Amino acid sequence: MFTSLFVKKKISHKEIAQKFVHHTLQTIDDTYSDFLDAIFYDPELTEHPPLDYKDPRKFSLIIIAGNMKFFEKILSAYEENNLCQAIIEEMSKAFETNFHEMQAELEKYSSFISRVNHPSKNILYGMSKAVFFKFKLGKYQEDYFAQLNTPNPIFLKRIDSLVENYIWDWKSFFDKTKITL
Repeated sequence: MFTSLFVKKKISHKEIAQKFVHHTLQTIDDTYSDFLDAIFYDPELTEHPPLDYKDPRKFSLIIIAGNMKFFEKILSAYEENNLCQAIIEEMSKAFETNFHEMQAELEKYSSFISRVNHPSKNILYGMSKAVFFKFKLGKYQEDYFAQLNTPNPIFLKRIDSLVENYIWDWKSFFDKTKITL
């Protein structure tokens, strides 16, 4: 009985990828309009931005790419590579595109998250800034922040609290799980 408390559950990288991708995309589908409403009605914005409520693709790619960035802090290079390849494969099926196109798109989003957040290494902040820039929210702020084309810190904190709901607790997950081949 006690050994079951200390033994990690074994799961393949393909199973993790499938569960992660499908659960995350389903969660985004279920909550995307609420997420956009929170941005649309945010009191820090001076006017309502035009938001596409029908196509969550940009947001989905930010969330998936951002979550994948956590792997480099937790997994070995070999495990990270295998899991990322499996996630890209699942994403390419979900978005009905080929593997290499999806890989390039996720790498582009991952790079964008890092670039807009440089020099900070906080992945959550990078994801929130990616939402800010990909949704072109800069011009809907007070003049000061609009001219700087940088997010108002209060508004960015609110985006952080929204995006945080889509980040998996990978540290805890991998503390309880062993990846098998």
